[in-house]
Amino acid sequence: MSTATAETARTFAANRAIGRIAFAVQAKAGVTRRARVREEGSLRVRFPGPASAELEAVIVNTAGGVAGGDRFALDVTVEPGARLVVTTAAAEKVYRTLEPDATIDVRLAVGATSSLAWLPQETILFNRARLRRTINIDLAEDARLLLAEAIVFGRSGMGEAVDDAGVFDRWHLRRGGRLIHAEAMRLDGAVAAKLAQPAVANGGVAVATVLIVPADEAVAAGIRALDDHFRGEVGVSAWNGFAVVRLCAADGAALRHDLVAVLTAVHNGSLPRLWLN
Repeated sequence: MSTATAETARTFAANRAIGRIAFAVQAKAGVTRRARVREEGSLRVRFPGPASAELEAVIVNTAGGVAGGDRFALDVTVEPGARLVVTTAAAEKVYRTLEPDATIDVRLAVGATSSLAWLPQETILFNRARLRRTINIDLAEDARLLLAEAIVFGRSGMGEAVDDAGVFDRWHLRRGGRLIHAEAMRLDGAVAAKLAQPAVANGGVAVATVLIVPADEAVAAGIRALDDHFRGEVGVSAWNGFAVVRLCAADGAALRHDLVAVLTAVHNGSLPRLWLN
């Protein structure tokens, strides 16, 4: 590597955002409170409401978005008996890059008789963005989980299209120490052309996945009953005590509409206020 190239690499690395948050919540007398919080770099977590049966946490990225080479890590622990709902202050934007992937690593631990609703707002990918994300979830045998993650490929209302990008998304879900669900999605290169294929998204540019634990066929049937209400395509399957919901829509607004309908139907508490604004 030449001296000029090495200097450019060092300058690029020095200007990348690095952020980490690690926090835990605990329950006492039926009220959930924050137990410990650690923040590093550009990530923050705020608790806008009072301690309550279900505590709300809002994640803030003060970097204003995600760019190539940025590294973020989120570690959330819900201690036994606690109830937590997590969202983000805004949709996360992943910008174009000519350099390395942006990386986001999420670890969620949910203790006995506790519940976690992981409901960040959408991730919006811009043209030539590159993102690598991992989500690892460890549930106690009797814990409850509602997890929703949505990706929007460009802002349709702004006339944006994602002709070229790279996204790799890998999830592992363990319950009682056993791996019960694993999935990976990879889209690289000509993303718009791939999304246009009938077997991929049939032209849709907004997709989401929802995990529900525990869940059974009755939960799946309740979601299917909303079919006439949906603006996009929604499919749900239930097996081995949990359910997976897949959503695909023509744009982010239609996806948000359908996600709110699904989450309202299955969440035992209220959705975050930021989702309903």
